[in-house]
Amino acid sequence: MWALYVFLYIILAVGYTQFYKVVTKTSKSNGTLTVLLQFIAGIVALLFCPFFKFTFPTDWKIYLFLCVACIFYAITDRINTTVRSGLETSTFSIIKQLSTVFMMLAGLLFFKEPFVLKKIIGAGLIIFSNILIFYKKGNNKLDKYVLLGVLANIAFSIALFLDVNISENFNLSFYIALTLLIPALFISIAEKVRLSDIKSEFIQGNKKAIIATSLCWALMIITQLKAYQIGDVTTVAPLFTLTVIGNVLVGYIFLKERENLPKKIIAALIIIVSIFLIKG
Repeated sequence: MWALYVFLYIILAVGYTQFYKVVTKTSKSNGTLTVLLQFIAGIVALLFCPFFKFTFPTDWKIYLFLCVACIFYAITDRINTTVRSGLETSTFSIIKQLSTVFMMLAGLLFFKEPFVLKKIIGAGLIIFSNILIFYKKGNNKLDKYVLLGVLANIAFSIALFLDVNISENFNLSFYIALTLLIPALFISIAEKVRLSDIKSEFIQGNKKAIIATSLCWALMIITQLKAYQIGDVTTVAPLFTLTVIGNVLVGYIFLKERENLPKKIIAALIIIVSIFLIKG
């Protein structure tokens, strides 16, 4: 069954990235769009609650860590909407792998995990693949979307760091819904997003793409967590990186992302190899 969940995750993750790019093209407000997508995805996740065992933690510290993690998820999702609007899907998919590097650093610094040479080499390869994509001869300036993408990955890594093993204390779908709906609330408060703004964003936007993005988002997280729960992490995690090459190919075919295609393919392959080194 884990192989089925991995296969579904790859399809859903690629679809999520591609559809998200489509909806940013007609969006009037990145903040409002983020809230809209989170809200719909959260409702979709709630619909799957009956398929999982109902359980809730009694330790108040778990709820505290969840709340703090949701703050960083809100930062991640909000920044990523802006980054997605400015970068090609294939490029975004590659830069997203930096979160693996940041989680490795967290493991070394805070979890006191052992220093393993091949993992360090794998992390170095991920960094190299990003440099390969973004380096342009004679231009030493980093695009603002690249810098925002790095910031989003740092926030995402912090959220995951706080989030370790929390999901096991909840009904899986309910937990996923919380990590979507609570950040939506935080963004709404921070950016003063009103219900009328959300309604307008949906009506004036690409409705089919908005719904497709939200569906893929919720189902992607469910299949990802299920694959990790019933499969071997050292096998599942490297297979998940196939989404990188999938986004390069799908972006080329459907979104006409033709710039630097050879470099993107090489970078995607390097990332796949690096994850096998890290998780091996």
